[in-house]
Amino acid sequence: MSFKRLVIICTLPSFLAGCAEFYGSQPPAPVYGGQPKSQKPSVGSQKKARSPSAASKEIVKTQPLKDFSAIKSEPLAPPPLPPSEPTPTEPVTLEALEPSSPPPPPPSELTPFQPIEATVPLSPVVGALVSAANQNSKAGDLDSAAASIERAIRIEPRNATLFYKLALLRLQQSKPRLAEDLAKKSALLASTDNTLKKHCWLLIAHAREMQQDFPGAKEARAKADSF
Repeated sequence: MSFKRLVIICTLPSFLAGCAEFYGSQPPAPVYGGQPKSQKPSVGSQKKARSPSAASKEIVKTQPLKDFSAIKSEPLAPPPLPPSEPTPTEPVTLEALEPSSPPPPPPSELTPFQPIEATVPLSPVVGALVSAANQNSKAGDLDSAAASIERAIRIEPRNATLFYKLALLRLQQSKPRLAEDLAKKSALLASTDNTLKKHCWLLIAHAREMQQDFPGAKEARAKADSF
């Protein structure tokens, strides 16, 4: 046997083993219908493709949930009520704000009062004012009548009859307090005229009854009887 044949015989097993290994790792693709079937990747290659590398791994940190028992829940505010229609109110007048005087008593509780027509000598000017006041009073214009008597009093400030006439007008105007003060002034100026004094105190008694001062009215009537 020659040397070349000996070398071939010795290397033949290694060559056959290498071909077998190559053949096992690369199987031929079967052919169906004239086209080669795509080769599926091996299980090992799928695992290697799916498993992330160590460098791409991220560390996820978790934190414990907060204690929700410490959170205070605020109550919900009730829904606003629909606006209600405003209640119509009556207009407030100045008379309602001012203190009202006591209402006059019924006419049945008042003592009948009859004034006198006091006549005294008057100057022409004062006489004309008194006549104008009498006409205005009969016509129902009590304000003009009172204004005429006030002008006459400024002319004759010590005339007791003028004060009595003005007191009667204030009584008709439902001003009993002012009428009482004017009648007192007339009684002081009447001097020796007891008839005028008596009727002045009767006027005062009537004015007090209008103010519901019945004890005072009784005292004024008793004083009138003394004249």
